[in-house]
Amino acid sequence: MNGTSEGPAAAADLDGSAVTESDIATPFRPDPPSHRAAFAAAPLAMAVVDREGTVVDANPAFGELLGAASEELTGTPAADLVDLASDTRTWHAYREVLRGRQAKLRCKRRLKHPDGHSMWAQITVTPLAGDAHGSPGVLLSVADITARRELQARLRHLQMHDPVTRLPNRTLFFERLTAALEPESYEQGGTGRIGLCYLDLDGFQAVNDTLGHRVGDRLLAAVAERLTRCADEAGHDRATAPLVARLGGDEFALLVEDSTGTEQLADLAESLLKAIQAPFDLSGHRMSVSASIGVVERRAAGTSATGLMQAADTTLYWAKADGRDRWTLFDPERNAHRMTRQALASTLRPAIERGEFRLEYQPLVCMEDGRLRGVEALIRWDHPQFGMLTPNRFIQLAEEDGSIVPLGRWILDTACRQARQWQLDHPDEPPIFVSVNVAVRQVWDSDLVADVAKTLAETGLAPHLLQLELTESAVMGSAGRPLQALQALSDMGVGIAIDDFGTGYSNLAYLSRLPVSVLKLDGSFVRGFQYEGEGVPPNPADEVVVEAMIQLAHRLGLTVTAECVETSAQASRLRRIGCDTGQGWLYSRPVSPDRISGLMGVQA
Repeated sequence: MNGTSEGPAAAADLDGSAVTESDIATPFRPDPPSHRAAFAAAPLAMAVVDREGTVVDANPAFGELLGAASEELTGTPAADLVDLASDTRTWHAYREVLRGRQAKLRCKRRLKHPDGHSMWAQITVTPLAGDAHGSPGVLLSVADITARRELQARLRHLQMHDPVTRLPNRTLFFERLTAALEPESYEQGGTGRIGLCYLDLDGFQAVNDTLGHRVGDRLLAAVAERLTRCADEAGHDRATAPLVARLGGDEFALLVEDSTGTEQLADLAESLLKAIQAPFDLSGHRMSVSASIGVVERRAAGTSATGLMQAADTTLYWAKADGRDRWTLFDPERNAHRMTRQALASTLRPAIERGEFRLEYQPLVCMEDGRLRGVEALIRWDHPQFGMLTPNRFIQLAEEDGSIVPLGRWILDTACRQARQWQLDHPDEPPIFVSVNVAVRQVWDSDLVADVAKTLAETGLAPHLLQLELTESAVMGSAGRPLQALQALSDMGVGIAIDDFGTGYSNLAYLSRLPVSVLKLDGSFVRGFQYEGEGVPPNPADEVVVEAMIQLAHRLGLTVTAECVETSAQASRLRRIGCDTGQGWLYSRPVSPDRISGLMGVQA
């Protein structure tokens, strides 16, 4: 047998790499006298082992490596000398080489010398060529790789640790995190949970910019010391302390394996904040800094390293947005809302082109006779994934990315066409006006005056049957181009209404200089008209404030619409103090165009 005629090449070594056919050395043939002399003089420790696994011959280097005379090793099981039976995989591979069914075995072992010191050895087992009397067995060689292992360990430490703080770096952190999320890690015992505190310093860049990077590095090192102290204290009664790592810049992470729940992570985050809040003395520079911390705690099963870090990063952003110098716990519901918002933002413009939007209309009713005078057009997004969405879910997104301009044109055109259609369908009834909400960005980013004129011309709707609503803060702060546009629209005959009046400037005197015709009182005023409890009268101050606003508006030639009218008692009080128009669920919720047709000519 030549050692290559049967069986696959290969047992794996200690670090998991496989041995291939190319690794197989030329079989050793100890034919006397020259080969025997070479065997004895070789600096590499070698031994000939028979098919039963017993040492039949060993060179002096082999005996020296193991601290015994080579003759004394004859007759000893080779596996005992170099620890080949310590794990099932290696032992099986060794037996396969002895039986001639495997070409080679190579593994690494930590061996103990009789004088007490330990060493790392690379062990190779290869078949020897047989002769007429059969195969003499295998050649076992042992190479001392202790120095190489120590060098590799030092290089790995340098590669895996941050030079400024001496903490584990991002690479080592993710290596530990990934290992902690492997099923064999959490299924062998423990809580089966994992926690993470993701931290960065508030305003750290200012330290680098004003005091220089050397002071900034000293601050990072000092912060690392305090974080490590907190981690050690947190792990005092546990098997292992949290792993502290610097992920880059001023970002740090503390990984808690086998966490016991959110309370443990919250206590750790609180201790981190307090530790960092204490002033730092850095070579004559005394400074105070704060940190924001995102906290995530969950079951390890089903969690990925990427998913955990995304959650931690999101939560850190929340802590920053909520005011800094605080920790924030991951909230799945808040995250779902954020993810939904991102999904909506990415599909908003295509949705306009696909025609996914609808208009509903809410009646505006005359307070005096209860008849329908107009409607407010309200946009809805019939989203294929999230269902019917109201404006508060997407209008701000549309304003942020500019899609409010094409969406606003669609709303204007659709609402005007519908108002004209109602007029044609009910020629015997007084025509109703349609009120359309307009964002300030529509005034700045498009020619709103031209858009309105074109729409009115194409639909045939009279200008006085169109009302445009802008928020109070937008109208009251108007100057330059927005004010010119509003004036041109008013000169055209289009009504201008201030929506949610009373929540912003509330500067009635300024109204006299604006082309405004209608005030829409914010619903918070109208809700104050409700009885607070059975038999408890409403606060008269609410009525005094609303009545004063209505009287002033009338003196300025403006009409007043009350929003959120929900009860007949509210309607009666508003009617008594002179409110012109009401809007709210007392009259109708927003409905489809055909439902509005049914309300025309009907007294509420």
